[in-house]
Amino acid sequence: MGMMKARIAGVEENNTLVLSDRRRVKLEGLLWAAERGAPAGLQRQGLAALKQQVGQTVALRAVRPQLDRYGRQRAQVILLDGIWLQRALLSRGLARAQVAPDRPECARELYAAEAEARAARVGLWAFPQYAIRTPDSLRWRDLGSFQIIEGAVLNVKVSGRAYLNFGRNWRTDFTVTISPDDMKTFRHAGVDPYAYAGKRIRVRGTIDRMNGFEIEVASPEAIEVLK
Repeated sequence: MGMMKARIAGVEENNTLVLSDRRRVKLEGLLWAAERGAPAGLQRQGLAALKQQVGQTVALRAVRPQLDRYGRQRAQVILLDGIWLQRALLSRGLARAQVAPDRPECARELYAAEAEARAARVGLWAFPQYAIRTPDSLRWRDLGSFQIIEGAVLNVKVSGRAYLNFGRNWRTDFTVTISPDDMKTFRHAGVDPYAYAGKRIRVRGTIDRMNGFEIEVASPEAIEVLK
């Protein structure tokens, strides 16, 4: 993971950092409360927390590919006093963790910071709309939204695509799926989807519909096995 230093010159309304050399930085691993219907106060708090960093010199840690489709630097941001900005924001409940399949290296730490805020019910975790969901609580209005779901995997089927079933009726019950291409990522990480059978898991992603509601995951980091 490469590291470079830069000074923060400003913050855009979409929570993108602007550096003194005009590069723009996306804080990797964060999902801001910016969707339609999000409390305006949360959006203002997140933006204010970033604006407090203007003028600071920070270290940017990034791996390839370093740019997103908007040309922004994808980076973990470390303040000069050693504070990891993403972790600090998550622990205040100003965002949720969303780990990209090609950025799995910080997943455990980001999830731990998010869990701190969730346990304290601070920031977005004080609002019912961000609560962790159960499979049977999903409704049509949830389609297309990012959700965190907890439940027990009843069984697993693999036929090219993997299906982690949460109920006996695959036509109506919630399912986590893994595409044939993404199965390669699981195999490379040494994760056998069959091992999820009988486990209680926490999965995060966008709610879609394949018969019943589903989340398609692209890497093992989207799934946390709970004790």
